[in-house]
Amino acid sequence: MPASSKLTRALVDTAMGRLPADTVILNGQWVCVQSGEIIPATDIAIKDGHVAYVGESARHTIGKKTKVIDAKGRYLVPGLLDGHMHVESGMVTVTEFVRAVAVRGTTGIFIDPHEIANVFGLKGVKLMVDEAQNQPIHVWVQMPSCVPSAPGLETPGASIGPKEVAKAMKWKGVIGLGEMMNFPGVFMGDKKMLEEMAVTHAHGKTVGGHYASPDLGLPFHAYAAGGAEDDHEGTRLEDAVARVRQGMKAMLRYGSAWLDVASQVKAVTELGLDPRHFILVTDDSHAQTLSHEGHMDRVLRHAIEQGLPPMTAIQMMTINTAEHFGVAKEMGMIAPGRWADVVIVEDLRDFHADLVIAKGQVIAEQGKWKVSLPKFSYPAWAVNSVHLKKNLTASDFKIVTSYTSNVKANVIGVIENQAPTRHLTFDIQPQNGEIKPDIARDIAKIALVERHKGTGGVTVGLVSGFGFTEKCAVASTVAHDSHHMIVVGTDEASMAVAANSLARSGGGQVVVKDGKVIGKVELKIAGLMSTERAEAVARKAETILQGFRACGCRLNNPNMQLSLLALVVIPELRISDKGLVDVTQFKFIPVLEK
Repeated sequence: MPASSKLTRALVDTAMGRLPADTVILNGQWVCVQSGEIIPATDIAIKDGHVAYVGESARHTIGKKTKVIDAKGRYLVPGLLDGHMHVESGMVTVTEFVRAVAVRGTTGIFIDPHEIANVFGLKGVKLMVDEAQNQPIHVWVQMPSCVPSAPGLETPGASIGPKEVAKAMKWKGVIGLGEMMNFPGVFMGDKKMLEEMAVTHAHGKTVGGHYASPDLGLPFHAYAAGGAEDDHEGTRLEDAVARVRQGMKAMLRYGSAWLDVASQVKAVTELGLDPRHFILVTDDSHAQTLSHEGHMDRVLRHAIEQGLPPMTAIQMMTINTAEHFGVAKEMGMIAPGRWADVVIVEDLRDFHADLVIAKGQVIAEQGKWKVSLPKFSYPAWAVNSVHLKKNLTASDFKIVTSYTSNVKANVIGVIENQAPTRHLTFDIQPQNGEIKPDIARDIAKIALVERHKGTGGVTVGLVSGFGFTEKCAVASTVAHDSHHMIVVGTDEASMAVAANSLARSGGGQVVVKDGKVIGKVELKIAGLMSTERAEAVARKAETILQGFRACGCRLNNPNMQLSLLALVVIPELRISDKGLVDVTQFKFIPVLEK
């Protein structure tokens, strides 16, 4: 509610007609998420960025200088909120992410910058917090919790612990603790993880969850007992049910590659669970998705297609989100005292924003910006993060073996549109003392190249599922969560070309075919984000997707799937700078064994 007596008086006086409103919206259909009603013939009076009055007629608040907007019977929807997302996944800065999504009706985002945290630590988080402060929409930051995501299994560029978490909790704009990815650490009683959650709760803020195991037995119950208040890692109906029953908010994600709404929303549409405990989020949205398909408006359209009534779906990305993070007194509904975040739309089912008001000002109309966005400069250290010890050669990507007969290979299996992988095994015949890629059986090489300290370390394994049919390689410095350089290819020489080209670019993604670069997007900020606008990044990112296709890959969003193959907290098999990791057992296993 109003943060000062001066604002309180201004809202009261405006509601009574003693002061003119700054803006009045006439003749709309009020999507009243707090009561679940759609109320026709509604007006809204806005003063000092906040709602002063909402009701049958606000004409008594109109003065000579009041801006009047005629909704002409269209719907008045609370600004959409994304309760869990990573700006870095859009490959753009906070400002450019806002530019891409606010015109579509998103007026609030809750960001977890643990990607940049894995590269630069606390100073990287502070960059994001500072940039978030001056945006025309609400940008809240969750302090990253797991850097590294799994201690002992990977080496990030920096680390974060309870001391850093405690410091960040005092920063303006920090809303809580980011996803607690080290779920084994929680249920095994790891002191560092439990202390980070305790510090967050002591500041009265929200702890984000990330329980990526299908095991809903004692480990899951212990994880819930540890204090995680939401979870977006569910992929099955039973996952959503279990989380809600244990007092968590089930976050159903629909991003560029993780499409988990359809399977879990049945908890509401078929089992009848209370929808107020479900939140719709994106988690990871690629620049191309943002530019061509949308953000929370895209999620809303999809959720409605899955059988949710429009009101319920809207509640799951407005009031539910605001209440979860303790900011419902400020946003999440159209009601007096709240920020005036209003989206005017013609059709709730085919949701496309006609006009977007955030913090009381018209920021966009028909997809076009009406205000200027703030300038933010990144320091030199933030754009110099790729450090290789030397130029790489084909020999750096060899898998050498003393075996001469068939060996069993442990291979990472990609699952389309899902974050988990499969632990596959193949019998492979060594060739002249080494293991080669096998295009016929869809077996490519995968390498993790250390890029933070310049150690020269290269870990090599095998991956299946990309369906490459050509001599090619793809390299990326977007490699969750430690964000070393990850390289996948069917040819060692091409892998070296891709890695060296990417290092010269200062980070990003590159595709090489027959020894030549055929796709590239430069991401100079931490090797994760571009300084360009989302549409420009999308065009360059499209060259990566085209490159994948030219190499024979037919996956829906292969670069997103590639980016998670080093994420050693999601089952079943991953690669890190320390080796091949069996995430079901949290231990290293050999690539080859008899």
